[in-house]
Amino acid sequence: MPRAVYVLALGIFAMVTSEFVVAGLMPQMAEGLDATVPQIGYLITAFAAAMAAGGPFLTVALMRFPPRTALMVLFAVFLVGNVLAATATGYGTMMAARIITGIASQAFFGVGISLCARLTRPEIRGRAIAVVLNGLMLGTLLGLPVSTLVGERFGWRAAFWAITLITVVAAGTTLVGVPRVARAESGGGLRQEVGVFRKPRMWLVLSSSTLIIGATFSAFSYFNPILTDVTGFSTGTVPLLLVAYGAATVIGNNVVGRFADRHTVPVLAVGLVLNTLFLTGFALFADVPAPAVVCMMGIGLVGVTMNPAMVTRVQRTGNAGPLVNTVHSSFITLGIILSSSVGAVVIDFWGLRAPLWLGAVLALAGLATVLPDLPGRTAPADGPGGEHHRLTGKDAASAS
Repeated sequence: MPRAVYVLALGIFAMVTSEFVVAGLMPQMAEGLDATVPQIGYLITAFAAAMAAGGPFLTVALMRFPPRTALMVLFAVFLVGNVLAATATGYGTMMAARIITGIASQAFFGVGISLCARLTRPEIRGRAIAVVLNGLMLGTLLGLPVSTLVGERFGWRAAFWAITLITVVAAGTTLVGVPRVARAESGGGLRQEVGVFRKPRMWLVLSSSTLIIGATFSAFSYFNPILTDVTGFSTGTVPLLLVAYGAATVIGNNVVGRFADRHTVPVLAVGLVLNTLFLTGFALFADVPAPAVVCMMGIGLVGVTMNPAMVTRVQRTGNAGPLVNTVHSSFITLGIILSSSVGAVVIDFWGLRAPLWLGAVLALAGLATVLPDLPGRTAPADGPGGEHHRLTGKDAASAS
């Protein structure tokens, strides 16, 4: 596995930690910015919305640059956003900071995953993508609790300064550890990347990812109140359960990565079936601690961990270019936004178990979008336009 793959994971870790930090420091930030807790909650929504809507446009603007240069520009933009957040004296400034960092984060995912595809052979791309996406899983497992701890001990601004430091380290490591790869000149460039979205099947594949992640986040978004108010765990126990959930996502991500290349669609189908069962089980037995925890861990193993197989499927349907990967990330973010929003609505009508039932329904809908592909080809392939995203000797020798 190329060293650069692990370096890209560090960059994603920084981005994800910044995304989640607000969730752990809502009361402190509300007091410091003279805002209400719901207003601080809107900062999370703004970050996600900026990712979904703004990321693809920034990716298009950076397509003229070689990949490593594009990553360094994104680190710079992201750094500006985090410094702005750390020094914000008012709510408006913090909102602007979250929008800036959200846009840069989404574009980084797209450019980083595209570069990962260029740096690895087609038959191991799924494994490589799983390694890169470990940055996402570790951001949940370590980034959120550590940044929350720093914020509680030294103030919420210190958490953003810590993320700024991680970003500087990740940028320096990228400059040293990621090879100079030339901008892809062949294959039609932007025209070809945009052209893949004219295919109806591309939209079906993208909708699968929205539903898969939506199913998981309809539950994940409300784990805390479900575990305390329905299952009966103490508030001190819930963080430990969330750490265990994060560990399950790391394990599941690496397992899926092992099979994502040769068995892409079957992995997605099996994952969706299992997630439906775990979500249903959690909904039915949410008031019984042991089965509730088992089902929660199961969601961690087969939920967001489908990412390597999802990315592989999208790249084979379209191509491995940065725009395709960024738009795919936007559809994933859309799943998070919609499921958490609809989850809040159904709670008002049917109680805290309702988001779990919603997740089960979304997982079944996702399965319906995957099943038509089961008889299709699952062997490794570049897909349309994939050849020009493969690293060549000439690429490696080109300057960024």
